[in-house]
Amino acid sequence: MAQLLKSLQDPQLVAQFQRYCGLTLQPKGEANGISLGNYPLETNQGARCKTTGGNGIPQQNGNTNHSNGSYANGALKQGNTKKYRVQNYFLYYLFRFAAALGQEVFYITFLPFTYWNLDPFIGHRLVVVWAIVMYLGQASKDLLKWPRPSSPPVVKLETRVDAEYGMPSTHAIAATAISFTFLLATVGRYQDVICGALIALLFLALTYPVWDKMDEVLLAHPLSPIFTVTVGFLSSYNYPKMDHYSTTRADTTTIIGVAVGTCVGVSVSKLQLNSIPSSHFPLPIPPISLHSVVLQTERFLLGVLLLLITRFVAKTLSLQTLGKWHNVCTQDHLVRQRLEIEVPYKFVTYTSIGLVATGVVPQLCEFLGI
Repeated sequence: MAQLLKSLQDPQLVAQFQRYCGLTLQPKGEANGISLGNYPLETNQGARCKTTGGNGIPQQNGNTNHSNGSYANGALKQGNTKKYRVQNYFLYYLFRFAAALGQEVFYITFLPFTYWNLDPFIGHRLVVVWAIVMYLGQASKDLLKWPRPSSPPVVKLETRVDAEYGMPSTHAIAATAISFTFLLATVGRYQDVICGALIALLFLALTYPVWDKMDEVLLAHPLSPIFTVTVGFLSSYNYPKMDHYSTTRADTTTIIGVAVGTCVGVSVSKLQLNSIPSSHFPLPIPPISLHSVVLQTERFLLGVLLLLITRFVAKTLSLQTLGKWHNVCTQDHLVRQRLEIEVPYKFVTYTSIGLVATGVVPQLCEFLGI
């Protein structure tokens, strides 16, 4: 078994699949192709330095001397950034699109759309399950510390998550948990994806019998908002400590914040139609007509607009408050990565988004007759 696991960690497996899909590293000296990330930074090997990823986020603080040209987690050093050549643009953009479905832009659109236009019961239950399995998956990454495939030979497309460990695949966890399996875009090793899917399936199997009871407690108990906020914030603040900075803590806090806001919004609004299914299982697909499409589009556009405004206001106010409290400049990206800054502002921002999505938007749509 140990030999099998070791063989599955061979980055050549991923590289072979990428080549099969028409994605290869560009040979030196060629001018064409698509550039990955920023231009390489010239750093002395073994020097103590801070390098910056594609979004201005440090990938590693401290010693960057690793024999495989990567950081301790397998992340590629910026000085060794490679360009790549695309031969199959259909698969390339398909996989890039699928990978984007695991980012904030997808969650801030798909999950609210489900809540506003399909069934509120499905929407809030989906968010709760998604948040729990993602927390388990993200924390497992920083506890197991299994590296990502090294580059070369693998072509790295997602530079934002270079500093994250790869096992288990949270793309697979999210895809399995919300039954959206085309999120599996082969962005990690095979065992990362398989393990992520198995974790989600195991969690769903173990917790399914208590989902109704969990909904009853979270939505009906008068103290549930206080309990949910407290547990959510403490879970985010006590996220497993990392040996270097990565985006896992920030992403996990974002997910927990959305789930907390969703639970509080549904609970406080006291809209009982939102806490029970609109029909018997399996729920039927709503009939599609021109009128329903227009109403759904209006609800979606209005809701997303309010969520974007909420995000801007909550983020700005929370950062300003934390900056004054700690006497620091929160415009500095490095300051925002500090535990006492990152977790509170992310938690407040996305709790506010979840609260508005479930407590404000539905009532506003009802008031406007849409």
